[in-house]
Amino acid sequence: MIKATVEPWIEEPLRHFVEDAGVSLALLLYPNGQVLAQHGFSRAMDIMSACALAAAIHVSATELGRQLEGKPFSGLHHAGKVRQIFLAEAQTRRGAYIFLTVFDEDSSLGLVRLYFDEFCVNLARSAPAPVDSPEPMLNENFERELNRNLAALFGRA
Repeated sequence: MIKATVEPWIEEPLRHFVEDAGVSLALLLYPNGQVLAQHGFSRAMDIMSACALAAAIHVSATELGRQLEGKPFSGLHHAGKVRQIFLAEAQTRRGAYIFLTVFDEDSSLGLVRLYFDEFCVNLARSAPAPVDSPEPMLNENFERELNRNLAALFGRA
């Protein structure tokens, strides 16, 4: 399986999560949909589609939760006939990230949630200090940054 990260500090927490939880696919992305790490995908187009959908679902669920319960929904789960999806937010001192994972009968929602909690702790521990003045993610930079990250994930950087 292909496993790649754009930033090296993400690699170890992702590797442990994938091995321990026994998932098929995993993505870590910024809330705007830009990918930071992936496991199990073989095509850039699949990653771009999954990231766009994950970001849209996350922002929609956040707002729906606020409207209905006064707080964002978290830890979304969907069980299909063969595969299941788990989508949640991971916090670090660098900010929030969206984590999407797909699993089948080789794992369970309980295992995924257990190891996701561990992943969040390990990711937060691994995250370097935030950059003093982060460069804003502007629309004109988004496509360039997305393509740079995809190239890095697939060894074309």
